[in-house]
Amino acid sequence: MFRGRLRGWGGVAAMGVACVLTSVQALVPLVPPPPSGQGASDTPAGSGGSGVVRVERAEAEETCTDPEASLTPSAADGPTIAAIKERGKLVVGIDQNSYRWGYRNPATGTLEGFDIDLARAIAADILGSPDAIIFRAVPTNQRIAALEGEKVDLVVRTMTINCARIEQVAFSTAYFATGQQVLAPKDSDITGYDASLSGKRVCSAEGSTAYEALKRDSFGATFRDEHDGTPRDADLHTVPNQLDCLVRLQTGEVDAVVTDSALAAGQAAQDPAVELKGTPFTTEFYGVAAKLGNDDLVRRVNQVLVAYRGGPWTRAYEKWLKADLPGMTGPPAPKYRTN
Repeated sequence: MFRGRLRGWGGVAAMGVACVLTSVQALVPLVPPPPSGQGASDTPAGSGGSGVVRVERAEAEETCTDPEASLTPSAADGPTIAAIKERGKLVVGIDQNSYRWGYRNPATGTLEGFDIDLARAIAADILGSPDAIIFRAVPTNQRIAALEGEKVDLVVRTMTINCARIEQVAFSTAYFATGQQVLAPKDSDITGYDASLSGKRVCSAEGSTAYEALKRDSFGATFRDEHDGTPRDADLHTVPNQLDCLVRLQTGEVDAVVTDSALAAGQAAQDPAVELKGTPFTTEFYGVAAKLGNDDLVRRVNQVLVAYRGGPWTRAYEKWLKADLPGMTGPPAPKYRTN
């Protein structure tokens, strides 16, 4: 039973989106389930495994100081680019339920959003047409597995660059800057990531930056289901997919959500009864992800981004994000490796 009623028209919209997603699963190929042992949403795939792997990853993260630094741009064709050209299509893993970023327009049936525009720009550069592309809907916790299993060439899906992930996938330079922020009803007394969360129920995605922040300092909020101090992970406050948090907020099961401000802005656009509270309390960057070793493809994406950071980025921002995420003057400056 839901404890509370749907807020605004967003609850109806969310249910409508769920129906749309169910109806299009046959149209958009889905990536197979991840290998046994893969973690939950935003948890790097393969982070379970042996103690040796965990130690190696820990050491790698300790020496990682600039994960956003990527390979220098190049328009040269390599083996990965050649294979894509032979196929005639670029296969891209995307989201289809993040409003303004990657979502299926229920009126037209087409995939739209900021990430979709970028993916099409990459296809146009490599293959000469923005339509020379196959979109595959990839759940958050299968993004890395999709690349490792060669189910997709690239993932363009609000994927944060961090030290753990660069051990598993190859990222382009950053194309968007964001940060963790609080989403709550407009009439809530919550003011942000602060003491106003005390006694509140807060939702976040399992393994996400938001969840880790709440573990460090929850400000007295309930952010995971526990019994005698032991987390039960019953998906009441921590969910596999971040969009589930919005549904819980609309039904009154939680009082607030902590997530990327960029994604939260899209959710606020879906439901006029909620809004972003306070300011972002972290700084994070989205990148286009490729399989490790596909250096020619990463360099090509970086070459596309050199031009995209000019007019195309600004036009995409103004079209999809500016109304709900104002104040951005441009994309983050690229960083390149020196070795």
